[in-house]
Amino acid sequence: MKNERFGKILLVCLAALIIPGLTGCMVKESTYLKKVSELDALQQKHDRLVLENQALQREKTELDKVLKSTSDDLKKNIMALRDRIAELEAQNQRLRDELAELKKKKEEIQTESKAYKDLLQEMKGEMARGQVTIEELKGKLTLGLADQILFDSGQSEVKKDGLAILKRVVDILNKVTDKAIRVEGHTDNVPIAGRLAQRFPTNWELSAARAINVSRFLQENGIDPHFLSAVAYGEYKPIADNSTPEGRQKNRRIAIILLPRD
Repeated sequence: MKNERFGKILLVCLAALIIPGLTGCMVKESTYLKKVSELDALQQKHDRLVLENQALQREKTELDKVLKSTSDDLKKNIMALRDRIAELEAQNQRLRDELAELKKKKEEIQTESKAYKDLLQEMKGEMARGQVTIEELKGKLTLGLADQILFDSGQSEVKKDGLAILKRVVDILNKVTDKAIRVEGHTDNVPIAGRLAQRFPTNWELSAARAINVSRFLQENGIDPHFLSAVAYGEYKPIADNSTPEGRQKNRRIAIILLPRD
């Protein structure tokens, strides 16, 4: 009896000693499993973040390529635009120059047209009698004066009636301030003979003397000599057939020409 009681007491004591130890082991094992689980979760999260980072790196690489390509294209476009702007500016400058030239030519034409109209009005009587011709062509105005209204036969000095006609002409020419004036002397092809040949050996000399005398009169009456010239053509620039009296008469003339200044 005493032995049984002693055995029971011993089992109770052993249980009291073993159970706390087992409980401690169970607690430690539970904490370990929890930590393992957390570590697995962290590893998974890490792996996921690594994959996301790799994806982001790939995306960044692609974006860098696109950005570089876009940057290169922008640079090319900017260079092309600059070239185009330079080209357009050059075209605009050419257009401005052409416009200025056209404006200048328009002003010249308007000036010539004014002189042309004034001469037509002033010389209409002489034109009706066939003593004066006036034409305007390609920026050049030409006033043709038959020799008989300016000179006596074979003479180079302008006669009184001729001076009166030239005065009417010079009053109009003085209004034209941007033109050069060329005075041309022309004759027919009949050789100069007799005593007159001592003064004018050929038609060259006669046409030159006449052109110079008309030019001198224009200068004395206000035409700037810097833009005035006298030219002799003699018989070598006819406007009609020298084989007829009418043709020879047309060829004996003084031409006063307005043309652009050099």
